[in-house]
Amino acid sequence: MKKTFTHPIDQLVKQRFSCRSYLNKPVEEQTRLRLADYSTSLHTGPFGARMRFELVAAREQDQKALKNLGTYGFIKGATGFIIGVIKDDEKNLEDFGYLMENIILFATDIGLGTCWLGGTFTKSSFSKRVSLHPGELIPAVIAVGYCAKKSSTFEALIRNRAGADRRLSWENLFFDTMFGETLSPQAAGDYASALEVVRRGPSASNRQPWRIVKDGNMWHFYLQRTPGYRERMLVRLFTVADMQRIDMGIAMCHFELMARDRGLDGHWVINTPDIEKFDEFTEYSVSWVG
Repeated sequence: MKKTFTHPIDQLVKQRFSCRSYLNKPVEEQTRLRLADYSTSLHTGPFGARMRFELVAAREQDQKALKNLGTYGFIKGATGFIIGVIKDDEKNLEDFGYLMENIILFATDIGLGTCWLGGTFTKSSFSKRVSLHPGELIPAVIAVGYCAKKSSTFEALIRNRAGADRRLSWENLFFDTMFGETLSPQAAGDYASALEVVRRGPSASNRQPWRIVKDGNMWHFYLQRTPGYRERMLVRLFTVADMQRIDMGIAMCHFELMARDRGLDGHWVINTPDIEKFDEFTEYSVSWVG
């Protein structure tokens, strides 16, 4: 993973939030070019899925593309969007979340606000800007710009409805050897800070679907699906993307960046552990070998 941040990762994770109201001010040319160059330089995530990212200027017709997203699409004044394009590769959504969150943290590092927007963009104005090819999909776009000084009343209402300022506790997310055995920050050792930035990570509807089990020098990542969530989103937003798989990629990004920030080496592997799952909604995703 690229490491070109000037601020500590945990500081960027705490600083970043879903900004829906932006200043009517264009992004400075040097800053825009830095973000554009960084975005287009990323092509494959830890699973090897192929994708591309482009920074485009906001246009009037973009609001029409966002309209079908309900409150998720309420964006005021964004001067640009980062469009992510994936192919039908295995683990493509996890890699997408991993790389796009990397771009978002880079944008935060250079002083920009961002907001995840997941939905159907394959036939929208966004697809025309990136010359979408057959077999390619746009699972999400990111609004970019300078955040307004104060959040609007409507934006505050949206954040409250999504529970954006509430986070699950360690007891619900991180486990020692098996599900049901809570992992304390002390037992997590040097990786405690990596787990904390995972806990603070963004997720669709703030569901925080990641669960992590410590197993010796391995950290097993599981997707804890929200019953009925994907089905409701399919009806409500006509989404083609499994947003909770994208959330897993975001968790992986935070974990790895923070680990490397602390000088902890490791790599990702897919090796299903012999651990009894929490319930039928629990899916093994990937493991970090420290």
